[in-house]
Amino acid sequence: MTISKILLLSCLTIFASCSVQEKTNTTKDPNTSKPSPTVIRNFKAVALAPDFDTTLISQYIRSIFQDSKGDLWFGTIAEGVVRYDVKTLTYFSNSDGFKSNSVFAINEDKNGNLWFGTDQGVYKYDGKTFRNYNQKDGLNHIETSRKSILVDKSGTIWVGTHGGVFRYDPSADSNGEQCFSLFPLLTSIDIAGIFEDKNGNIWFASSDKGVFRYDGKTVVNFNEKEGLSENYAGGIAQDQIGNMWFTMKNGICKFDGKHFTEYTPKDGLGGTDFWGIIIDQSGIVWVTARGSTTRFDPSISNSKAFTVFTEKDGINCCVQSMYQDKSGNIWWGASSGLFRFDGKRFYQVKQKGPWS
Repeated sequence: MTISKILLLSCLTIFASCSVQEKTNTTKDPNTSKPSPTVIRNFKAVALAPDFDTTLISQYIRSIFQDSKGDLWFGTIAEGVVRYDVKTLTYFSNSDGFKSNSVFAINEDKNGNLWFGTDQGVYKYDGKTFRNYNQKDGLNHIETSRKSILVDKSGTIWVGTHGGVFRYDPSADSNGEQCFSLFPLLTSIDIAGIFEDKNGNIWFASSDKGVFRYDGKTVVNFNEKEGLSENYAGGIAQDQIGNMWFTMKNGICKFDGKHFTEYTPKDGLGGTDFWGIIIDQSGIVWVTARGSTTRFDPSISNSKAFTVFTEKDGINCCVQSMYQDKSGNIWWGASSGLFRFDGKRFYQVKQKGPWS
């Protein structure tokens, strides 16, 4: 489904003649020790569909990130980017230079600037204002991919799009020159994710050509011929002992540096059309798919390694983003808002909480 179709289904946008700022009073949430944040919407009026739950942080949450200050950021479809700093829940959309409603990727550079990958190119936020980068800046393909902004260990900023990978040159930007350029060692492929491993290798997942690894000099492609289960690759993660993990359409693959090991619903994974993967601090692999979310413990070598969660366990069928914060909390962004996990069941986090 295209972004435009999702937007048409999720909301009807009516642009008012003037900007509207909406605030709700801070109230104590009975289910948490933290007070509910003040909600600030500083953008033009939006009329949502009649059945839209306005108590949600957003209907569709496509990306989650915690910055160096500890603030959480949520990239949405239809409502731009949202910042939670405990005291306030601030919506940025059609204001302060941020003109995109759809945010797919978020990261932070070494200077504390926040970078947002959207359907209108890339935005940089310095804490005060937003700046947009698009075709005029060398970013020839402006629609970024999910989890496709990487700030590597050297500080280089990588942006994955549906038309290839671009790198940012801050010196060119300072001189008013084109500051994004296509990475020449990759063709103009459709990027689905970018990841840096513990050794500094950069991994690129593509929608139809498998996985690429860049070691700083050369690029190696892993696809069906090399043992990857299929040429589609989505999420990327690395476990504590260095194995790489990839989501494929029909399951996940583990790569130990020499061999690929495939896991599918036949082994215990739940759902179909797999797209998301993270490995938490305890080594548990979480996998999202259409219909379910799976908790996989690789230290167990039988079917008990897999625990499948569905809507009866409190989680929406279509989780679109996962993120573990600095305190170890894992957040799930789904097609019906934001979720947390209490160890047994999932619960929904709305604007008023519960936030902890």
